[in-house]
Amino acid sequence: MEQTLCIIKPDAVKNSFVNKINSIIEDNKLIILKSKKIKISKEIAENFYFEHKEKPFFSELVDFMTSDYSVVQILQGENAVANYRKLMGATNPDEATEGTLREKFAESLSKNAVHGSDSLESAQREIDIMSKIFD
Repeated sequence: MEQTLCIIKPDAVKNSFVNKINSIIEDNKLIILKSKKIKISKEIAENFYFEHKEKPFFSELVDFMTSDYSVVQILQGENAVANYRKLMGATNPDEATEGTLREKFAESLSKNAVHGSDSLESAQREIDIMSKIFD
């Protein structure tokens, strides 16, 4: 069984979509092992998005992710990384397949409702970074 990281971002939390998103996740045979509603610190956000540090959107991304509460979750299931990525839909909600989380709940490219690990390696790294919030 694989594990992957899921973050329900501040826009989706603010719009009260957490229960709807989690219902869809569970309906797609992913188990929510751990879940915590938190305000992500700047330190954690900068570490989490380190790979984007040199990109022009890095500061905006960190500011957004620390702006309000998010729900950080560890999901488990068969092919959890790939299955959750498919369930999320394209990063740009205008390009997301009908029925995906981003098509249903995202406001824009930068406020796209959810995050999911893009590989098993990323999942392990991201879970390691976020694991301290569950302690």
